[in-house]
Amino acid sequence: MSLKIRLARAGSKKRPYYHIVVADARSPRDGRFIEAIGAWNPLLPKDGERVKVDADRAKHWLSNGAQPTDRVLRFFDEAGIAKREARSNPNKAEPGKKAQERAALLQKAQEAAAAAAASAAAPAETSAE
Repeated sequence: MSLKIRLARAGSKKRPYYHIVVADARSPRDGRFIEAIGAWNPLLPKDGERVKVDADRAKHWLSNGAQPTDRVLRFFDEAGIAKREARSNPNKAEPGKKAQERAALLQKAQEAAAAAAASAAAPAETSAE
């Protein structure tokens, strides 16, 4: 049985409130869980009251092999319970194939315009003399 530490949605329509729960990975999002170890109210401003976690129980479940979801791992990192590794995806920032082609065409057009402007300026200087 693989355990997940994840969010279970509560609250009413347009007023979300989440419980941080330990649950079997196969159970539904808002379904059966083993233990509730905290809560997250996204409607509150960013302060200490927004996320509440029982650190001792969270450490207990992490030591027993429970895997936190990405969002819960962010909360644990802020609270100092678990360390979140920085993700590195350098290719994501690079433009795609079509964008690179468009940039190359634009650069060629700018170079041609600059060369035309330079050649137009050169004869004007010689005729002024």
